[in-house]
Amino acid sequence: MNMEAALATAIEPVAAAPEPAPVLAQVGIVAIGRNEGDRLHRCFASLPPGTAGIVYVDSGSSDDSVAQARARAIDVVELDMTVPFTAARARNAGISRLREIAPKLRFVQVLDGDCELVPGFVEEALAVMSADPKVAVVCGRRRELQRDASVYNRITDMEWDTPVGETEACGGDALIRLEAFDAIGGYDDGLIAGEEPEMCLRMRRAGFRIHRIACDMTRHDAAMSRFAQWWRRSVRAGYAAAEGAHGQIADGFNRRITRSNVLWGFALPGLAFAMTLATAGASLLLLCLYAVLFCRVRSYRVREQGDRGPDATAFALYCVLGKLPQFLGALRFELNRLRGRRATVIEYKRA
Repeated sequence: MNMEAALATAIEPVAAAPEPAPVLAQVGIVAIGRNEGDRLHRCFASLPPGTAGIVYVDSGSSDDSVAQARARAIDVVELDMTVPFTAARARNAGISRLREIAPKLRFVQVLDGDCELVPGFVEEALAVMSADPKVAVVCGRRRELQRDASVYNRITDMEWDTPVGETEACGGDALIRLEAFDAIGGYDDGLIAGEEPEMCLRMRRAGFRIHRIACDMTRHDAAMSRFAQWWRRSVRAGYAAAEGAHGQIADGFNRRITRSNVLWGFALPGLAFAMTLATAGASLLLLCLYAVLFCRVRSYRVREQGDRGPDATAFALYCVLGKLPQFLGALRFELNRLRGRRATVIEYKRA
């Protein structure tokens, strides 16, 4: 080979290696909402580019939610509102539509329309999924957008702070492996709340695992400024617990929570007041047990969760107070069940 040929060979451009597929290309996003107003605008603005598809599922909004989605070229599913709405039904419908858009989809990030997705969470969650094919769901830390705007927002933010590592359940925001989702048949459309832990229980029984990672996931806007809102949210929690306890996998699921709500919200005060005359008022001392419950919850929040004293006090107080509306929620479920009625969603905030 002469000098010119050697030089030409040396400077010949090397073919570029093919670029790896973008990590988010295997992920779709489903956001659900009803009259979320500006919260939904912030939700859409937080969604990352480069995903396999985005679907917004609307449940009869009277505001401009659908128009907001379409203005951003987001695929919209409008639920038939002649059938009772549930978040579970909305998520199932959104995932079904996503699969029409992207048939080879492997993962879906679900989130509520009052949440903003934190940049980087999906990538962190995908890394956990890739390392272990038995991980079905990965969630992170959901934080309240305006934590200190009210005591109700503050205790809600504290509820979201659960231990990192393998766990029993996720909340409304999570990255889901569709293989596991298909294996257990998705969310239970009939549950008006608490559909996530019920789904996660079926996944764990099928041999999959749920993980919570030490990473901020979403910023949630509870927008609770009034006692009445907190009360309705607590009623919904009690209803959901009782409904889960009577579901298809009722053996142990939510029964402890429901028994606790019945004990503290009805049985204990009912017995204390019913026995007042027979015990010359001594039965009212049973109400001191609420102070014991308060102290136990407060101590746990300080010792195990590392809460500051005022935060732990507020959390424990509303935990004790919440037993009454949670019992009323359980009672509402039982009455509906006996009458053969199907409940509608219990909403606690306005658009």
